Amino acid sequence: MTQNDVIPAARRVALAREPGRPGVSGAVQALITDFFEQRGDRLCADDPAVLAGVGLFHGRPVTVLGTRKGTDLEQNLACHFGMPTPEGYRKALRAMEQAEKFSRPILTFVDTPGAYPGLEAEARGQGAAIAACLARMSTLTVPLIAVILGEGGSGGALALAMGNRVLMAENAVYSVLSPEGFASILWKDSARAQEACELMKLTAADLLELQVIDRILPEPPGGAHTDPAAFWRTVDTALRDELRRAEKLADPARHRQRRFRAMGNDWLSAGKETI
Repeated sequence: MTQNDVIPAARRVALAREPGRPGVSGAVQALITDFFEQRGDRLCADDPAVLAGVGLFHGRPVTVLGTRKGTDLEQNLACHFGMPTPEGYRKALRAMEQAEKFSRPILTFVDTPGAYPGLEAEARGQGAAIAACLARMSTLTVPLIAVILGEGGSGGALALAMGNRVLMAENAVYSVLSPEGFASILWKDSARAQEACELMKLTAADLLELQVIDRILPEPPGGAHTDPAAFWRTVDTALRDELRRAEKLADPARHRQRRFRAMGNDWLSAGKETI
């Protein structure tokens, strides 16, 4: 019996939300050399909830993007606990455009409960900023590899995860909304969130079967936060493999478009149902 068989979905949600879980900052430190961070959306402000920059991955120039929660309360508040504002998505879009211009592959690292839902974010164009990221990712001619590290919440996560290949940590979760939100909508009772976890098909094993993701990244026993160095070695090996594969694509944009348009077709044609 594998670890995927014995750990309940609710436990995986808890592990995905573990405060010490490795994030994009750790990815940069462990995997990227000569990193230069880029700040600001060139329109309004800089959003620390999105980390963007350029660096070298095993000597190969890459653009790195990721959602960032912070490591202490001050950083948590500055990053809205990992929920980007429109400025963050516009910063990501600026980095994507630059990657396209200089033919750099893009690596994204996602850990967010969703986009920031505040009134000021909506007033500054939250939906439009997310849509612009999605539209541009669908046409990028450079390879894009996405890694779901912790939480992958709704459009706020998808805005950085429309990859040619999508990898997911073993104890990460990826869903259209939180289990608490699901329970509140379906049963009018957020206390049933644990029950919702089992119904939502949000674990890596579920999503691999649904063909939403392409590869599961094993974690050390107890979760990635128990041995970040070992986890990053796993990520490093997987990214090298996936990047070599993606760089052989004749048309990364067309591949990405076909991948997402076909998502769920095999599942539906087999007569299976999901909540």
